[in-house]
Amino acid sequence: MIKEKPKSQKKIYQSKQYFKFKIIQKIELEEITMIQSNSKDLRLGVNIDHVATVRNARGGKYPDPLRAALLAENAGADGITAHLREDRRHITDQDIESLIDGLNVPLNFEMAATKEMQDIALRHIPHAVCIVPEKREERTTEGGLEVAREENKIGDFIAPLREAGCRVSIFIAADKRQIESAARIGAPVIELHTGAYCDAHAEGRIEDCRAELQRLSEMSEYANELGLEVHAGHGLTFGCVKPIAAFPQVMELNIGHFLIGESIYIGLEAAIKKMRNLMNDARSQ
Repeated sequence: MIKEKPKSQKKIYQSKQYFKFKIIQKIELEEITMIQSNSKDLRLGVNIDHVATVRNARGGKYPDPLRAALLAENAGADGITAHLREDRRHITDQDIESLIDGLNVPLNFEMAATKEMQDIALRHIPHAVCIVPEKREERTTEGGLEVAREENKIGDFIAPLREAGCRVSIFIAADKRQIESAARIGAPVIELHTGAYCDAHAEGRIEDCRAELQRLSEMSEYANELGLEVHAGHGLTFGCVKPIAAFPQVMELNIGHFLIGESIYIGLEAAIKKMRNLMNDARSQ
């Protein structure tokens, strides 16, 4: 006669089995990413937050961020980004669960440096987490994370995420002090905030645009010299993506709002494919 395990032992066993499953799933996703990295010099991460914004404007379940994410996969996205904000203004906890379970490419989980978000990340163990600044009154992420001023705090915050196997990135301004701090706390990846460059480009401020582009170029190179993997994003469009995509040190661009907006006119798959082509063109020149 086989004795049934006590409930406490069952929970421990189930927890271990779940953790084992998540590790296997993570290895499979990393293998996918390695294949993609070998086949393309520059990865494209598609942020699907604003699919949820449209859904939440009216309520209900439509449009579904997971469905949009799967369309993005089919169109050539190398990963999906989703930002679970503290006020849940667009992406919800259920969206994160659906994306974790339903994606075939890595999920980049954007989050503030709070205990609540850390707990959620450690529960799901996404492929990647990106730590971003967050204010309830802002419409979108304004500026990069202040790592230099809170080096010890952020270093302690990311340690358990790294230990769990998440690839940790820090969203920062193209600033030498911030880059050095990110390297010191052990963040393997930084994402440079391209918003100032994109704004200058959109407003026709040519000199400012050139200055911001030069700064991004120099700081990409500096971060690469420190051994950091460099990503970039925020505000990128068809019109301004190529100069950033041309930086040889940049390994990934994360683009969301523009692609979701453009999909209203030409469809999501067409928008992603066009962006992908522009990125490839920039790298081939």
